[in-house]
Amino acid sequence: MKNLGFIGLGIMGRPMVMNLLKAGFSVTVYNRTADKMKEAINAGARTANSPQQVAEQADIIITIVTDSPDVNQVITGKKGVLNGISGGKIVIDMSTISPAVTQKLARELSAKGAHMLDAPVSGGDSGAKAGTLAIMVGGEEKVFKACLPVFEAMGKTITYVGGHGMGQTVKLCNQILVSVTNLAVCEAITLARKSGVDPHVMIQATSGGAAGSWQLENLGPKMADRDFAPGFMIELQQKDLKLALEAARTQNIPVPALGLVHQLFMGCQAAGEGREGTQALIKSIERLAAIQ
Repeated sequence: MKNLGFIGLGIMGRPMVMNLLKAGFSVTVYNRTADKMKEAINAGARTANSPQQVAEQADIIITIVTDSPDVNQVITGKKGVLNGISGGKIVIDMSTISPAVTQKLARELSAKGAHMLDAPVSGGDSGAKAGTLAIMVGGEEKVFKACLPVFEAMGKTITYVGGHGMGQTVKLCNQILVSVTNLAVCEAITLARKSGVDPHVMIQATSGGAAGSWQLENLGPKMADRDFAPGFMIELQQKDLKLALEAARTQNIPVPALGLVHQLFMGCQAAGEGREGTQALIKSIERLAAIQ
């Protein structure tokens, strides 16, 4: 299946489309803001004027938009994917949304004879550009295997995790791990700085041992350099953490560390920092520590 459709060319979607084109796939793109399609068009992508038209032209339709209501609108709304899809086609949603919404959409697509995979990603904009994303996939295993070449054009670690909604569940687990580790990095850098230790030296000394993590090696230096440009914005992280808190609540699972990180990010949002990168979480810790 070389004929793909791609809906949502934001920070993540644009480089993912470019990697699909480089891999030799034919791609039809749609984005509400037309300017964001220019790079893909210049690289050979075709355009559609609606999600419905994407579904009419493509065998596999990939979506990556902001939140559950956005995915629902793209698939079930006026001129949505459901209006253009036919039997045997596949929708791959690579957004991070509610597992329950994913399962509902899978049922609606199945009623049309189509298939759905939920395949959220981790790795940020750098992973999207490099084609090294971690992709966690839920849905029918035979459909996953058929789509593997598509995933391999965008990611490095590709894991089938179970039925519909399981990809989203694993992504929420990922976001718990990412955000709580991010908080640990913020606390360590703040302690180092206030104690007179160069944060860069602390990172170098600890990253090769048991304390090493992606957050320490990638976000730590940005915190030390006061670089808060977004690779992944706080407001998007907060959306994911709300989904994780909701999922934990439905399972009666206490997640105190996750709740704390969510509240500290809320402090950043209250300070007008919601569109900064998630490394700006350190600002909440610094305010509590009375550090300018």
